[in-house]
Amino acid sequence: MYLITKWFGTFICDKEGIKNNILFPKDEKEIAKRLIKIDKNEVLKEEIKISKGLKLIVSEKRLQKIGKYDYKNPFFKSIDIKPEDFNFSEDILQKATLILTKDRIDDKLSSDDLQIIQMVNALDDLIKTSNLLLERMDSWSVLTEHIEKMQPIKNTFTVVNDEIKSLERQIEKDMEDLAPNITKMTGPLIGARLISLAGGINRLATMPASTIQILGAEKALFRFKKEGGKPPKYGVIFQHSYINRSSKETRGKIARIFASKIAIAAKADVFTKRDISKELLKTLDNRIKEIKNLKK
Repeated sequence: MYLITKWFGTFICDKEGIKNNILFPKDEKEIAKRLIKIDKNEVLKEEIKISKGLKLIVSEKRLQKIGKYDYKNPFFKSIDIKPEDFNFSEDILQKATLILTKDRIDDKLSSDDLQIIQMVNALDDLIKTSNLLLERMDSWSVLTEHIEKMQPIKNTFTVVNDEIKSLERQIEKDMEDLAPNITKMTGPLIGARLISLAGGINRLATMPASTIQILGAEKALFRFKKEGGKPPKYGVIFQHSYINRSSKETRGKIARIFASKIAIAAKADVFTKRDISKELLKTLDNRIKEIKNLKK
């Protein structure tokens, strides 16, 4: 006996033909759910149910738990199970395939932005290590006859800084692939930090601009809520020259405009995949000029 699963159902067959079947619901979302599970090498509940108590031969590795895996068996090529024989249209398959493709893209995005988050965290660790080594060398250098004894620390410091540069280059490369609009708006390192602070590019794409504006200023925001005073006007985006090279009087307004454009850039990277960075940068530059001219 053979177990064969098609996009529209699962079938028990022998050399005489189909002996039993469980058809999937005639709904693209339900079909897509099953295609996604198959794509992730999972066994379907219909396959478990139909195979109970039977000794089966299967052609897919994912089904090894419920049957003997023999993909070369000529039977699998000889039998033809057509969707139209069970009143399933190709239109359902096309719609389900679109859902499957979106799921694959979402999974890839999740994988890629998790890599970005790990690299940002590793970069921060290396920068802390570099600063600690530099402090140690500074305090050690005041002593006489320090050069030879301090050399291992110097060597480690050099290696750590080389790794920082290497990691920054990798982040730049990955950000250009994952988030081209964000990268062109903020630069790769600031963009990567925003993704890391948001917990992923999908979450960044659904955040309001007001939240993006203060990402990285969580401690200051908590202090404001607890003790009062002035709320933070910007977080990690302050590292960008748009803000840190502007006057104190204009920084808040520029940060708001900048955050709103980053929010649009993130949505484009996640949802439309269109490069709209030129239009965003042009609009942003014009608005910043207007803000600065008003303060003159």
